[in-house]
Amino acid sequence: MTPEQWFSKQGWRPFDYQRAAWDAFDSGASGLIHARTGSGKTYAALLGLLRRAIVDGERAEGLRLLWITPLRALAFELEVSIRRAVADLLPAWRVERRTSDTSASARSRQLLDPPEILITTPESASLLLSYEQMGKSLKSLDLVVVDEWHELVGTKRGVQTELVLVSLRSSAPGLQTWGLSATIGNLAEAQEVLCGSGSVLIEGPSSVSPDVDTLLPPAPARFPWAGHMGLQMLEEVISVVERCRSTLLFTNTRNQAEVWHQALQGCTTWGDSLGLHHGSLDRALREDVETRARLGLMRCIVATSSLELGVDFPVVDQVVQVGSPKGIARLLQRAGRSNHAPGRRSRLVFVPTNTFELVEFEAAKRLLREHSVESRKPLTLCLDVLAQHLVTLASGGGFSATATLATVRSTYCFRALSDMQWQWVLHFLTTGGETLRAYTQFHRLEASESRYTIASPALAKRHRMNIGTIVSDGHVIVRFLKGKRLGTVEESFIARLRPGDTFLFAGRTLTLVQLRDMVAIVRRGSRRTHTTAKWLGGRMPLSTHLAQGVRDTLTLAATGGRLGPEGNAACAMLSLQQERSLVPKGGELLLEQVTLRDGTHYFLYPFEGRSAHEGLAALLAYRLSRSEPRTISTVVNDYGLELLVDEPLSNPKTAFLTALDTGSLLEDLLAAIDAGELARRHFREIARIAGLVFQGFPGRIKETRQLQASSGLLYDVFSRHDPENLLLQQAAREVVEQQLEFSRLGDALARISAQQLRLHELPTLSPFSFPLWAARMQAEVSTERWQERVKKMSARLEADSKRGLTRKRSGAAV
Repeated sequence: MTPEQWFSKQGWRPFDYQRAAWDAFDSGASGLIHARTGSGKTYAALLGLLRRAIVDGERAEGLRLLWITPLRALAFELEVSIRRAVADLLPAWRVERRTSDTSASARSRQLLDPPEILITTPESASLLLSYEQMGKSLKSLDLVVVDEWHELVGTKRGVQTELVLVSLRSSAPGLQTWGLSATIGNLAEAQEVLCGSGSVLIEGPSSVSPDVDTLLPPAPARFPWAGHMGLQMLEEVISVVERCRSTLLFTNTRNQAEVWHQALQGCTTWGDSLGLHHGSLDRALREDVETRARLGLMRCIVATSSLELGVDFPVVDQVVQVGSPKGIARLLQRAGRSNHAPGRRSRLVFVPTNTFELVEFEAAKRLLREHSVESRKPLTLCLDVLAQHLVTLASGGGFSATATLATVRSTYCFRALSDMQWQWVLHFLTTGGETLRAYTQFHRLEASESRYTIASPALAKRHRMNIGTIVSDGHVIVRFLKGKRLGTVEESFIARLRPGDTFLFAGRTLTLVQLRDMVAIVRRGSRRTHTTAKWLGGRMPLSTHLAQGVRDTLTLAATGGRLGPEGNAACAMLSLQQERSLVPKGGELLLEQVTLRDGTHYFLYPFEGRSAHEGLAALLAYRLSRSEPRTISTVVNDYGLELLVDEPLSNPKTAFLTALDTGSLLEDLLAAIDAGELARRHFREIARIAGLVFQGFPGRIKETRQLQASSGLLYDVFSRHDPENLLLQQAAREVVEQQLEFSRLGDALARISAQQLRLHELPTLSPFSFPLWAARMQAEVSTERWQERVKKMSARLEADSKRGLTRKRSGAAV
């Protein structure tokens, strides 16, 4: 049976791009397959190999295909899809998974007798290289497929994948590499990172924009504020869900998912057809929801990014997005979960959590129509990942320094690696460097005639337990008294609870019984009052793409342009903003000055996203206080930033124009923040990846504070005694480039410094400044008091606006 005949048996017809991919594989090419979600990329990459094996009459004879996927949940989906074809075309071939969820006995068997097709993750693929007995099996590889490449490029997991690929190519010279990708702006660059030069690009069918609706609030607030979960739209969401067979409801954080699941549970009779899915839930709970979704038994699943990638639920009719997605690529990924099959159009429903998100949704709809998505910038010179990779190779039988340097330099990440950097990494791994020379546990490699091997079997075992680049805060296992595991929460959250406190997790109200050895023992709780489990890192910044879209939408509103339903729904807020202050259009930068009881507030609105605003706020506070010594505190959101001073600036126009200068940006930014402390905290990630800090054996994971203390101590020692340490330099560079988004900040400052500064002195808060003021209050008082104060201030401002007491005093342009 040929692939074409197999397609016909399924009732399908191959797309032209799938045939092109099969032919390209036959020609010996490597490349990237770029096609929209649900258009059959898996079979485009798979069937070329199967067709060749059928033509050549090959029998099962070892590992032929390694399929790398970024999520363990996708591995199961892929196994089902691949087995469906292999069972008919090459029934003697075995298809298996190898992830951290695979049993120890299965993993041991796979080392001795690998299947013909192995589905794995970047971490598990790297782990294969650490076993000498896998060397022969890897030589038989014909093809490596990297799924969802757009999710890996621009991350250290992507760098790890690059290093795995070049190692596999060196052991299997004829190896072909194919990547699968959707929703990425810099397609050519992503292709180069994965396959190098000379590869081919296969384009799938033209993207079809999803069918998008927005649930418009009946009376959008004119003073929006963050902190809402969107539950004011609960009844409308229930109505939308009940009109369809099955819905995926996406939230941006796990905390929000827990809250929405509980709210739907309390207001509907959906029972077991309502599910919850996020990355901190136990695997068994997640797989139960996935299985019932495939069988069409789920009315609604409340989920986070854990279901964002290629998990295939063809019976899902629509996707509901609660709150702004903060990026177009993420939005397309989520929309593609509905009607996930070739030729079917996705359906997407927006649910705003505050009025300003209506502006974001208006911008997002326009960008979706234009098929305009964000780029992912590849990382370079990640020496921590390189150090880990070299120890992996040393554990797998050793490596030649000369040959390995050539393969490492063939990657995009390390193409500029200097001889000095290479020798430094080798010296560091063999001796521990200048400061750790006396400690034998840091002498991980042994050198003999330019060949490097692992120093001891014990070090190899320890290294295998810590392969990977995902570094997260310490997690505590949540388990019932009788033993059932529910998942994990962050140590920082559970540490705030005392025995008897109740919290919401895994869709249940739980009471903490005790915390013992990083395990929280719980029982079912009955009290209505509880807190909800929270995780750090939940705030996603507005992408550069969507930020520009928001600015364009505001320009349309300010110039009387034609708006869509979302923009029209936000008109009451925008009209009041224009009446009270200004809605800035292209070429204008709005600065508001408001004096309240706690001091003088300056609100600036670059609309560049939270990350850029954090760096900009620190920079402005530093420069303003340098010219007029004073204490300045800052607050930021995606739309703007606030600077609070005890006394007004003597000449705010001149002061801000001077502070927005693009000169000496890096020098002033590093002086403005505690760069040393940021780098010290970030060094924990680098130390963990590079193997300087041991995370622990299973069941004996070190607490986060122990890891932080160890990495902090190393950072201090290196800073004092080895300041030229390249890992220290990497920590400082990554803080500037990644945490502070220096390139984006520089571009933003260049743009806004060229704009006309419009200063408006106001008697009280405007709609734009209100959410920044509310965010400041949230940091100062309890949640209950904060909500009460924000609601009172909102009501007072509404009453003042109706009496005409909030007119702007001045609107000087600079």
